[in-house]
Amino acid sequence: MQSLQFDDYINYIRKQTKKRNIDNITRTNSYQNFYDHYPEIKWSFLASMVSRNAGWNMTDLYTDEFTTLLSDRTRKQLLSTYERANWLIFSDAYPQLLLYKLSTIVGYPLFHLLDAFHVSVFMKKEWFHFWYYNDKERLMKALIINEQNVIQKPVSEHPFYQKHIFKRWPYLIQDALTMNAVLFPAQNGNVYGLYVRNFVDVTERIHLGKKLSKILFHTDTHPAIYKFAKKTEHTGSRKDYAKNSKVLHNSSRFLRLHIPVIQHQDTIRNDWFLHGGVRKKWWAEPEIDINTEVSHHFYIKRKVVRALTFIKKGVTISKKG
Repeated sequence: MQSLQFDDYINYIRKQTKKRNIDNITRTNSYQNFYDHYPEIKWSFLASMVSRNAGWNMTDLYTDEFTTLLSDRTRKQLLSTYERANWLIFSDAYPQLLLYKLSTIVGYPLFHLLDAFHVSVFMKKEWFHFWYYNDKERLMKALIINEQNVIQKPVSEHPFYQKHIFKRWPYLIQDALTMNAVLFPAQNGNVYGLYVRNFVDVTERIHLGKKLSKILFHTDTHPAIYKFAKKTEHTGSRKDYAKNSKVLHNSSRFLRLHIPVIQHQDTIRNDWFLHGGVRKKWWAEPEIDINTEVSHHFYIKRKVVRALTFIKKGVTISKKG
């Protein structure tokens, strides 16, 4: 009889994950809602805020600057990269969150069922550890380590994305000039965050995730960032935080007005942990200046992009003339 009950749990989780892994907005809201009910799972709030950034990056591709500087094909490939990475992470992480929810309801751990969702044995061990020892910081680090490894082979090292994204000039230039940043807007108008460097390197992404978590949950920053998240509906547009921000913003669009639902093929993934294990440095505590207010420099760089847009338009007009 218990096996039938376990089957019900598995079917419930599969249905809920499919229902909520539709687009960037459903993912962001699902992470946020889970954290609201289970604040001990700190990674879920980190995931929701990073997911907001993914949405902003997606709609940036439809602004005047990006439509002028990049071809339609390049923009579609960049969109595919953002979407694929975030879809994969959600498809792996959300079943873990729901199994924790069900475990709290029944009063005993159900993490042996993670096998049904092809979750790494690394996370199965970490969830049991959390259940018995309640180490919130360790679980957050473990989830950061796991989810960045989940996307390493299918996205960062995938031949398609290597050829069309990570070895092409748009990515190489923005990486060299650190044009991309993860931003955490706060209700008081501040915008905290960090620049993204060398995205293809899994260790760099893990270190970035740990540093972002330090900013997000510091007592000086967390209340205002969380207040922003609770009060601000996620639309995918940078206008979400422009009304509170002290900096300029671009003409970012609403995500669902421009980006259709993208269908994904779900393939069984190899367990990254069994093919490489965990590097000791992935657990290390990062050094970080908590009061990292990056919005001013971020938008200076965006002004440079806008200037390049005007230059390209001017060159195009002169050629036509």
